[in-house]
Order: sequence, then C-alpha cells, then structure tokens
Amino acid sequence: MIRFQLNGNSVTTGVNEDAPLLYVLRNDFSLNGPKFGCGASACGACTVLVNGQAVRSCITPVSLVADTEVVSLEDQTPDSVLSVLQQAFLVEQAAQCGYCSNGMILTATELLSNNPAASDAEIREGMDGILCRCGAQARVLKAIKRAQVQI
Repeated sequence: MIRFQLNGNSVTTGVNEDAPLLYVLRNDFSLNGPKFGCGASACGACTVLVNGQAVRSCITPVSLVADTEVVSLEDQTPDSVLSVLQQAFLVEQAAQCGYCSNGMILTATELLSNNPAASDAEIREGMDGILCRCGAQARVLKAIKRAQVQI
C-alpha cells in the first residue's frame, strides 16, 4: 500500500509500485487535470506538483510519491473558485484547445512560488518544457505576467 496526500486528502493505493502516477491519478482517483500526452516526459500535459515541484506524472512511479504531497489542477479550484493563474489564463485566452493548460498552470505555479518577480526571459525558460501545439505561448506569458501582479 502506498500512502500520500492528494489535494489535501490522505489517500492510499494498492497498485503496483511501478505504476505511473498519471494512471493512478486518472484511474484510481478520477482526476482529469493531468493528461496523457507523450508518455515520455516531453510535453508536460501530465504535470502535477509533488511537494511543490512540477513533476511529470507519466514517468513517475507511484512509489516515489509515498509520504509526499501531490497537488493536481483540481486542487487549484477549491469550492469552484479559480486560482489567480486560472483567472489570468481565462482573461488572456491563454488556452486554445486546453490540452496543455494543466501543465502550463502547474508549472507556472511552481515558477511563481519560487520566483514571484520572474522576468519575461525567466518565465519563457521556466515554461519551455511544456509543449503547446496551438501556439498560445505569447498569451500564456501574458497570463503569467497578469497573475504575477496579483500574487
């Protein structure tokens, strides 16, 4: 049995310890935020926060999150109130198809928690690992900058 905190709740799973965290989150806990994109840690659609760090859940064995705190995009909307970043993404229309939004928002959450005054160049570098096929990167930058002033 593997125990960890998931969006503020203590959870336990009995799956094989090598099972990808992404599958456990989606199949066992019915979370839809983290997406399967590439399965090779190249796109970022599966991103979650583990102890505050953006982690690719598609390549992370569930055993590695034992006794940690895992946060998914769903935790960013307690009581249906959007986070500052989610609101900024809406205002700036930073999501076209929305598939990468999970990775964008959680990666930006980590980025801004570590560097609340990040420059444009630092934001671009921090977000570089998230693949957006729609080409919304300029609007994502604007959304993160908008959120910066409100955090």
